[in-house]
Amino acid sequence: MKRLVCAKDVEVLSRKGQKVFYIDENTLVTPSAKDAARACGVEFSTEAPAACCAAPADCEVQAAIPAAVAETVSGCDGEIDSNMIYNVLKALADKGLLQGVLGAVTGSGKPYTAEHDDCGLKIVRGSSVQYEALDTGNPADKVFYQEIINKDDGCSMNAGFITIEDCQFDWECACEELYQILEGTLTVTVDGKVYTAQPGDSVFFPKGAKVAFGSPNKMKAFYATY
Repeated sequence: MKRLVCAKDVEVLSRKGQKVFYIDENTLVTPSAKDAARACGVEFSTEAPAACCAAPADCEVQAAIPAAVAETVSGCDGEIDSNMIYNVLKALADKGLLQGVLGAVTGSGKPYTAEHDDCGLKIVRGSSVQYEALDTGNPADKVFYQEIINKDDGCSMNAGFITIEDCQFDWECACEELYQILEGTLTVTVDGKVYTAQPGDSVFFPKGAKVAFGSPNKMKAFYATY
């Protein structure tokens, strides 16, 4: 079951004077948590500190490329043709990673379009949001998300969009989580009992809740965590 690390978790650890946040393969680190770690000088580690890349963007790009893409590139024997480039880009697109990788390479900024006002107002254009694959532990799962509100906006909570398509996965809530269903059907399984939420419904999870998220079709929701 995946454990979600939020910006608040990083800040709590930093206030304790610790500079290393230990995680494992069952841990999902949100983008805001990564930002908080950089701001606080905290390093994520799996037992032994990982070697640093020359540039943070390089690390993010390498981490985002699926194994299947890496294998395609490694088998090219030094020659890259148009078919190989197409296959690599298609593999990234299928995983929902293409826009994120291109953004890291080009420095194009956030994966959505937003308007700001000096008073703190922020309007995110929903149609412009580019999703990233959520690691559920099963590469076949079609689960994508994008965080659009976090501490960079002066907000004490995190918020974004998530889609789940025809799959189910275990989840442990590291924060309080609230979901507003926009499209499709969300199923939540707790101790073998299945709950269903439809468009217009809101679903709340307390911190520490252990559930299984799923959808028999394609579900889209707006979420907020605190």
